[in-house]
Amino acid sequence: MTPNYSQPTPLKYDLIVVGAGPSGMMAAGTAANLGKKVLIIEKNKSLGEKLKITGGGRCNITNATFNLRELLPKFGPAENFLYSPFSQFGVEDTFKFFESRNLPLVTEARDRVFPASQKAADVFNIMNQYVSHPNIDIIKNNPVNKINADKNNRQIISVDTKQGTYSAKNFIIATGGTSHPETGSTGDGFSWLRDIGHSAKAPTPDIVPLKVFDSWVKDLAGTSLSFMKITFFVNDKKSFSETGKILFTHFGLSGPLILNLAHKVADLLHAGLVTAKIDCYPDTDIGALDKKILHVFDTNKNKSFKNIVRDIVPEGLGDTILTFNIISDPLIKVHSISKEDRRKIVDLLKALPITIEDLMGMDRAVVSDGGVPLSEIDTKTMKSKIYDNLYLTGDILHINRPSGGYSLQLCWTTGYVAGLLN
Repeated sequence: MTPNYSQPTPLKYDLIVVGAGPSGMMAAGTAANLGKKVLIIEKNKSLGEKLKITGGGRCNITNATFNLRELLPKFGPAENFLYSPFSQFGVEDTFKFFESRNLPLVTEARDRVFPASQKAADVFNIMNQYVSHPNIDIIKNNPVNKINADKNNRQIISVDTKQGTYSAKNFIIATGGTSHPETGSTGDGFSWLRDIGHSAKAPTPDIVPLKVFDSWVKDLAGTSLSFMKITFFVNDKKSFSETGKILFTHFGLSGPLILNLAHKVADLLHAGLVTAKIDCYPDTDIGALDKKILHVFDTNKNKSFKNIVRDIVPEGLGDTILTFNIISDPLIKVHSISKEDRRKIVDLLKALPITIEDLMGMDRAVVSDGGVPLSEIDTKTMKSKIYDNLYLTGDILHINRPSGGYSLQLCWTTGYVAGLLN
């Protein structure tokens, strides 16, 4: 069935949903299936713009962590607020929702769940069908300008939009955060909610790549190294270490490991100069690595260092190691390399130096933090504690989480619970 995109009649709706991203579409469809008359107001020319590009176009629907006591700690300080909504609609419910609509799911590394087709467009199509309901009207290309509230009676009265003012019994704000602003996620909802008395933490990039100073990193753009240990320092003082896969880009560092620790690096950047060191062989101590390299040298005594360097470094790093000029003449025969210079190679492979300039901006953020604190929300219903007919979902809420499907699961969960209109 094709959604009804026509101008709605002047009747008063049971629910207006502002924002047609994943949580808004889930909320609208849920309410409509309960017999509620719903109006979706979307600022873009089409629905689900961010959903169509999420997960690099593959759409990481959820994370296959079914035990709430294992899942919810991933959401940091929000954990204790989330037991009720996730008990109403959790990971298992997400599987049932999509698979019952003929979208098979597959679980990949780190329990990330994707459509078997590997196409975000297929996930969007399911959600678009979900809001293709006779109880739902949709107005696109219609930015909201303001929320009108009766503070004394704890009621939202209407929303002012480009095309006019619309009233309803209940309102759900599902406008998202500020990551990928090209999809319309520009943080509009934060300012509207502040205007009517909610607080909203200013957003910053949360799951985002790192911008670095070093040219050798940028020269490796497109290279991915598995099982690397990276240690961060602030003003030369060790802060923390993590191990995992690192992706080198034309601006710096990315990949799941980097994305998920970016918020910790952001804190360090406020404290001083942030540097990092990459250990290419975290499971091999310095002595063992020296013996490994000595064995390669003994086997290739009469070859030039340039011709055997790839035998002693991770794949893709051969040319990079040469740029550090530890061995001043790359054509030198291996048998002529001193013990001291060999040790310098070992030390470099255990601590490749990097200077962190900054986090990349909102345009490259997978997720941004910020939003309304959960202390202002009854998370059993996703209802505002300030207004009795206002519900908030998805990225409008201040909830930190890693990449790996947790963000979309949060959208499905909060959207469903809000759509019950309890």
